[in-house]
Amino acid sequence: MSGPRNNFDERLNAIGLKHAAMARGYTTEIRSDGLIVVKPYVRRRGFSIPVAGIVMLLAGLLFFKAFILAAVGPDLYDERVAKLGEGTFVEQGGAWVMQVEPATEYFATVIGPIFR
Repeated sequence: MSGPRNNFDERLNAIGLKHAAMARGYTTEIRSDGLIVVKPYVRRRGFSIPVAGIVMLLAGLLFFKAFILAAVGPDLYDERVAKLGEGTFVEQGGAWVMQVEPATEYFATVIGPIFR
């Protein structure tokens, strides 16, 4: 009698583990015989870099810099970035990020006529 009882407990434990795993997400698939099978979503271990998010963040920063450059003009922009570069370590890092590069200058010339 203990054999079937142990087997039942093992199956019950497996169902509980599968239910807990499916609470974190699941996928469904149809087997070749037409049966729909629900499986827990398997999350990959490790660190993955969201490339699209990083590209969008950099593009947003580029367009933000171009917008500011077109709005205040290159002379005032350079003056403010130079003043930012005289500050603390964090402000100097901000000045390095906000310096004008060719891409920012190009987009500022494209956006510039819209503001004027």
